[in-house]
Amino acid sequence: MRLRALLLSLLMVCNPVYAGFFGDKEARRQIADQQALIGDLFTRITRLEEVLDNQALLNFHTQIEALRQDINKLRGQIEVLANENELTQKRQRDFYIDLDSRLRRIEQPDPPAMSASPVPSDVAGAESNALLPVAAVDTPAASAATAETAENGAYEAAYDLFKAGNYQGAITLFQNFLESYPRSRFAPSAHYWIGNAYYALRDFDDAIDTQRNLIKAFPDSAKAPDALLNIASSQREMNKIAASRKTLEELIARYPVSDAADKAKQRLANRK
Repeated sequence: MRLRALLLSLLMVCNPVYAGFFGDKEARRQIADQQALIGDLFTRITRLEEVLDNQALLNFHTQIEALRQDINKLRGQIEVLANENELTQKRQRDFYIDLDSRLRRIEQPDPPAMSASPVPSDVAGAESNALLPVAAVDTPAASAATAETAENGAYEAAYDLFKAGNYQGAITLFQNFLESYPRSRFAPSAHYWIGNAYYALRDFDDAIDTQRNLIKAFPDSAKAPDALLNIASSQREMNKIAASRKTLEELIARYPVSDAADKAKQRLANRK
């Protein structure tokens, strides 16, 4: 545009000058030549501008394509990371489920042996001193066994929901279990799985509160080290990096020989 304006200015200046030096006929010819030259220049300038405009559009399109490719790469990386995170969480959950099963087998007392007692017969024709099975009667031992069966069944029902991924349902049943059996030997495990269910639901505040309650009420439980590890994981998910590191250090100090302490050491080493 500036070139066009400059050419027009030259044309306006030059025409009177030529007219002053030459006659009308010669001046008109010179002016016609100038106009032809300027017209040619106009044409060339227009073509040049079109080329420049097309090149700018091409560069802009190239930049857009490059950005689109970068976005696609980032989406792919995010998808891979999400899949890896889901797989890691599943492996961790399976590990703790297996660990919980082993601990409960250790905690489970041996069932009382069935016994038979001699029952003297005072009925004519019956053999005296015959061994007959004891009839099912409502004794304290039988009541205790029934209560234990109900307790185990309540815990297993909640635990099955957790394994199936029904975390909200598992939380409800575990909470009902703790209300019904607050002194159960499975109480620490119930607290622990409630905390893990909250973690799976990404309710990290409740996960931390639940695990802290476990540690406070059952500091010597085998679940206490894993509860601290879960707290550290929740804090990291909340981007509380310093608090997570502090919790891992607390875990190592309080439970140095636990499997959870080994994992805590590994996490701290990876963050350096």
